[in-house]
Amino acid sequence: MQNKASAEPTEAAPVQKPIVPKSASEALRPEPGTPPPPRRRSRHARSQIVVFANFLLSLLVLAVVGASALFYFGKLQFDAAGPSPAASTFLVKRGSGIVEIADSLERRGLISDARIFRYGVRAYGHEKDMKAGEYEIAAHSSMRDIMETLRSGKSIMHSLTIPEGLTVQQIFDRISANDVLVGDMPAELPPEGSLFADTLRFTRGTTRQEIVNKLQAEQKKLVDEIWAKRNADLPLKNVNEFVTLASIVEKETGIASERPHVASVFINRLRKGMRLQSDPTIIYGLFGGRGKPADRPIYRSDIDKPTPYNTYIINGLPPTPVANPGRAALEAVANPLETDDLYFVADGTGGHVFSATLKEHNENVRRWRSVEQQKKEEATKAAQDGTDGGAKPGQPSQ
Repeated sequence: MQNKASAEPTEAAPVQKPIVPKSASEALRPEPGTPPPPRRRSRHARSQIVVFANFLLSLLVLAVVGASALFYFGKLQFDAAGPSPAASTFLVKRGSGIVEIADSLERRGLISDARIFRYGVRAYGHEKDMKAGEYEIAAHSSMRDIMETLRSGKSIMHSLTIPEGLTVQQIFDRISANDVLVGDMPAELPPEGSLFADTLRFTRGTTRQEIVNKLQAEQKKLVDEIWAKRNADLPLKNVNEFVTLASIVEKETGIASERPHVASVFINRLRKGMRLQSDPTIIYGLFGGRGKPADRPIYRSDIDKPTPYNTYIINGLPPTPVANPGRAALEAVANPLETDDLYFVADGTGGHVFSATLKEHNENVRRWRSVEQQKKEEATKAAQDGTDGGAKPGQPSQ
């Protein structure tokens, strides 16, 4: 009996395929699933890229060379002597930019090229450093020299002198007549006595309003400072009375050393209730801030004319100052001399003589009149002789 084959399958032995050598074409073919290798550019394509890159590089080199040449040329021009054959002044207006400044310099013939000046100033980082003012530009100044001058701030300074004792109107007339200042005068006059007496320094282009503002601010500062240090028992109610009396003292004498003595006379009169009887108050009452004409004397009838300022008529002080007092007059009123004097009169030599009684005063007045009469007689004789009374023979009279 034959034995039947087992029902369970038997595992077949693996069959080895014979290794067949690949052909050359098959060997170059990539295995399935591998990425293809990058394609190489053709020699023609590579040539176009190289040419374009060389072109760009050439342009860059040309640009650098051109920029360097322009910079070198511009620097030579910026540092070279300028075209102006003579010294002159140049005004930088407030708010002017570098373009406006450069164009104006070129129009004035102070520089040869506004563009080079602009670029040069910007290259040095000084575009925002130009300061307003009037500057002295030397002959043949280079653009660099001009740049340094305009950024230095050392502009030409002008002056305006305001003497003590002028009225507000007279000060306004001086400010208005100054041709270096610009702009209109204020529409209204400030209060009498409120302007500072000084020599002001300012640059061309300063406005008249700025000058008035400065004078007012300085005077207020001065008055407040001296008023705070005043003698405590002065018969003055407020700052207005203080400045008013100082303005009278200012007008009564031009000798600084006399002012504390003159102030003591008026203070003593106020304490005693006596009228001040000051000639400057007569003049202000008649002519106001315009002042008395130089050829107009004070008549006896003027003394008797009633005005709010005539201290021969009114009691106490006038309503406002009669001028703008300076520091010396203000300090004299704030701290007057301690005297008993109630009178003073001119001594014929430019000063005054003081007295405590009316009798002494009348004697001083007679003495003064005698001196004045002698002066008139000498002047009349000199006029008749055609000489100055003192010239030596052969010398011309003055």
